[in-house]
Amino acid sequence: MLHNSERLQRHLDGLGVMLRPHVKTAKSVDVMRYCFADEKVPITVSTLKEADYFAEHGYTDITYAVGIDPDKLPRVARLNRSGITVRVLLDSLVQAQAVIDFVARDGVAIPVLLEIDCDGERAGLRPDDPQLLEIACLLDDKQLFAGILLHAGGSYHCPDRAAKEAAAEHERATAVAVKERLALAGVLCPIVSVGSTPTAHFARDLTGITEVRAGVYLFQDLVMAGLHVCKLEDIALSVVATVIGVRPEQGWIITDAGWMALSRDRGTAEQELDQGYGVVCDMAGTPYPDLIVSRTSQEHGTLALRKGSSAQLPPLTIGSKVRILPNHACATASQFSGYLVPLEQDLVFWPRVNGW
Repeated sequence: MLHNSERLQRHLDGLGVMLRPHVKTAKSVDVMRYCFADEKVPITVSTLKEADYFAEHGYTDITYAVGIDPDKLPRVARLNRSGITVRVLLDSLVQAQAVIDFVARDGVAIPVLLEIDCDGERAGLRPDDPQLLEIACLLDDKQLFAGILLHAGGSYHCPDRAAKEAAAEHERATAVAVKERLALAGVLCPIVSVGSTPTAHFARDLTGITEVRAGVYLFQDLVMAGLHVCKLEDIALSVVATVIGVRPEQGWIITDAGWMALSRDRGTAEQELDQGYGVVCDMAGTPYPDLIVSRTSQEHGTLALRKGSSAQLPPLTIGSKVRILPNHACATASQFSGYLVPLEQDLVFWPRVNGW
């Protein structure tokens, strides 16, 4: 985990851009304190429960990077009133007007980021959308406009280096073009925020960008390994499971870790190597040859060899322990209340926050 943290930090330091880590993966103040010495490090959150939790632990610079629901504005205002800066994100006139109306009634300023869609993967305004200027000018007139935010979700479909580098440059170029468009309209753009774990690692030029966001990079996972963002040995998170059945005639080993433990995420299914519901390792973290979690039910996981493999099932017996590497670290970690961490010969427990 620390290696993953330092690797991205070095890369972005070399490009001269601030990192705003996304805490949606770890959701743990202990993880953040271990990876970042400064509790004042600016963070990104995906839920207001994360915002509350990290604010309670001294974090004061927070971007809530999910389109704002007007019903949540009172919670945002409460944090801002307490001296915490929480920015909200939006991509519509309806949301912008809701924020403006709420601020007029409540009296606490709520800084706003405008979400820009750079690749058609998720939310945001297209860079040439006429409403982009209208919304930005409306917010700027009320002194609420803080900048723009982009997420290159398309980078999750870029297995080769050239494609990831191109996605990173497209994300950067789109952000800069929008900033320049706003400047021509007389709207200053103090924050130009981009980020995804693949583009953060493969950006070669971040001129014009003020900050980069990334989250899963701290733990990494099989999706990131499949995209060649990391190696299997970089994955810092695993689920310990126990063998509860052996079916050699079926080619199966059954564990007590089903989708309630591993999640139902199948993020590697369309990659060059389908990892099922997870890669199975021994307790030292070494993968068994071609052994994956091929099926899950609620509390059962079926281990089997990858189709076409010439390997043999390992001689695991009832009671044997294995470690399972996750497809999606965020989804798997969300199944648990915290982490068991090996520190100085001991296992310590680091709690995490779940919910919304």
